[in-house]
Amino acid sequence: MKRVLFLLLFGFIVLSCKKDHVDATTTRTLQSSINDMASSLNTLQQVKFNEALYILKTFGVEAEGDESELKALGKIINGKKVPDILVLADQVAQKNGIEWTSTGPPSLGEMNIFGNDLAKESDPNDISASSLNIAANPMAVDSILGPKSLQIVPRLVDASGKAIAFSGAGLEAVLEVFSNGNRILTSKNLMQDNNFKGFNLRFASLPAQKIVDNKIDITVSVKTTKKTFKMSKIGVVVNPKALLMPAGNPAENPANVTVEDPTLNPAVTTPDAATPTVAASGDPKNSVTRFLNSLSTQNLKGAYDTADNPNWGSYENFSNPTSGFGGVKSINVKNISTTSSTANAASVNATYDVTDKSGKTTALQVTFGLKNINGEWKIASYKIN
Repeated sequence: MKRVLFLLLFGFIVLSCKKDHVDATTTRTLQSSINDMASSLNTLQQVKFNEALYILKTFGVEAEGDESELKALGKIINGKKVPDILVLADQVAQKNGIEWTSTGPPSLGEMNIFGNDLAKESDPNDISASSLNIAANPMAVDSILGPKSLQIVPRLVDASGKAIAFSGAGLEAVLEVFSNGNRILTSKNLMQDNNFKGFNLRFASLPAQKIVDNKIDITVSVKTTKKTFKMSKIGVVVNPKALLMPAGNPAENPANVTVEDPTLNPAVTTPDAATPTVAASGDPKNSVTRFLNSLSTQNLKGAYDTADNPNWGSYENFSNPTSGFGGVKSINVKNISTTSSTANAASVNATYDVTDKSGKTTALQVTFGLKNINGEWKIASYKIN
């Protein structure tokens, strides 16, 4: 009888020693505490718990290599219980655009952050593919600024280049962006099937001062159980107007697009000796005000008549709803000021919000170059700072 009581008491002590929270003192205690926490869950809950840990280890920490990732993971989940970890994983998945939730059905196969990479029977991550293809498509095209992002879409393909079909996987996909050999951005996502939406690379996340010749190199890698597939696209053109500009004086920004300024152009500022100069009347900024007011009321012909800018081409090009000013719905002017003026040329700065016909509003700082044509100020150049 005493022996039975001793065994019962011993069993109670062992059960009571099981941890219900993460102990990240060492990698061993981390694994032991996670195993204790998982053992108190039913089979479905264990699967979702392991998926949550995988999401956090893969996308919730900034580290390279399994050991470093585990240490970083331990720091963010130390002392947390299962519900806390599930909530944290939901937040990381949402932040990274991953279609995963802690309340959804199992979707990543058998995940084990401490396990090896050997293929198991019916392992959803053991994908048989020949290579990886990637496409880079301009997205979020603005009628004023142009494209604001690239959609980078990887596809696992067979030997003939045809996309293969799979589902229920949890493949780590990594995007790296380089310019002139220097890495400037890294992003991770989860590839669950070959309809993966890919990465949305916002130009505003790329610092303009680090982009050389307005081109970037893109590398995407996808890790299956047995192999990591990698593919690169070299010399992908970016939109310089949508890049992240450094703080400071826009005029001193080396990433600005160079546009001829009439105030610096001898061909404009020096009239022909045989042609008498007619003094321009009024402040040059009045012409810019008329231009913006005409755009705001969608009087595109009136706006076009205030300019003599060869870069805008014909009225048809100017009023194009996609590549010209035809997509403008309204303009809210905040400030207009004349920064320089001579008898034949002037420069005007304007700050305003432009709303396109889809309802999207963009804040702009623009330098207008104007020239004197027969006594009237005409817009000759237009530079977004």
